[in-house]
Amino acid sequence: MHSSIPSLGRVMVFLAAALASASFAIPEDWGEEGVQYGQLGTDVTLSCPGARASSAVRWRRAGAAALPEGSVIQQGSLVLPSASPALGGTYSCHSEDGSLLHSVSLRLGHLPGVPFVSCRASDYENFSCSWTSSVETFLPTRYITTYRNKNGHVGLCLQDPSHPGTCTVHRSEFWSSYRLNITEVNPLGFSYRLLDVTMQAIIKPDPPEGLVVEPIPLAPRRLHVSWKYPSSWPKEPHFQLRFRLQYRPVIHRSWSVVETVNLSEVITDAFAGLEHVVQVSAKDFLDAGNWSEWSAEARATPVRDLASTASEETTTDARLESLAEEPSQAPNPEPINGSDPLEKMAVLVSLGIFAFFILAAVLVITILIWLRVRKQGKDKTKPSFLVAATHLKALPKAQIL
Repeated sequence: MHSSIPSLGRVMVFLAAALASASFAIPEDWGEEGVQYGQLGTDVTLSCPGARASSAVRWRRAGAAALPEGSVIQQGSLVLPSASPALGGTYSCHSEDGSLLHSVSLRLGHLPGVPFVSCRASDYENFSCSWTSSVETFLPTRYITTYRNKNGHVGLCLQDPSHPGTCTVHRSEFWSSYRLNITEVNPLGFSYRLLDVTMQAIIKPDPPEGLVVEPIPLAPRRLHVSWKYPSSWPKEPHFQLRFRLQYRPVIHRSWSVVETVNLSEVITDAFAGLEHVVQVSAKDFLDAGNWSEWSAEARATPVRDLASTASEETTTDARLESLAEEPSQAPNPEPINGSDPLEKMAVLVSLGIFAFFILAAVLVITILIWLRVRKQGKDKTKPSFLVAATHLKALPKAQIL
């Protein structure tokens, strides 16, 4: 029995839409008495209720000398084949003596198309849906908006007359799924769109509020930015938001973006003395749904650096003084130094290389002289007994005896 409830709810939604569309097809239900609606491109038949079956009936069209081409009178009714927009207007039927029997205003249009529907939740307690027609019908149109949740409960998505094309489901359940039925109805028929939604997928907070940007004293590259939660977001600790901050100098096109979970942030890479544009958006802390739209812009200018300001003032004063002086037309007696800095650098490098080679040559010569002197000193200090032994060895044996 419980398993049949969801399907029963769906049938009830479709049945309600069908009954409503059938009743709306009656002209009186649309508040336009004496109006008949017809579908463009089809044969439209206008009846003459006051005519007798045996009497002849004549049809006239207001503002026209003759009936539209191709029209036919059959058994007192006027048939307009393949009705085009030009055939709309007021028609009247008359008796043989010219008496008015009936008058009708013909309005031509199209059947409703399947509407385009989108849903969004700005908090976890309610969600709203909006729609637009996919076909311009040229006829009065109404909408029936209902929903069914996963438990089979069927309810109305409440429409607000002050916001046409929208409806709201109040006290929605965060973990529940919903099937929306948006039915478009006009005097010719109806068409509907079914849309399945979950709160986690359609959550999109409103933009943060109260955005304030202020310069920080003695900090030429910093701006302090603060904001508040959107007033539509529930004030509960388990429903938190995270934020995205974008900023740029007004003379630049590219944005810098940072993310934070706080309600304030310090920009540390601003350009001193340049006005900056700042915006902030919000998203569910657990990354459900989508980012909000950007908030309204706020602007501020970081303080100027005192050192750079003094330097700029000095430069400006010097420029003004130079402009104030009259340029001299007499030739300058001092010689003009036309040397090129690159040429000076090349000369210095050449001199350095030359000095290096000179020093290397001197060092090599010094080392060779030192080695030779050292060798000669060793030869002079040999022991005398070695010299005598060498001499004796060289004498003949006879002399020794």
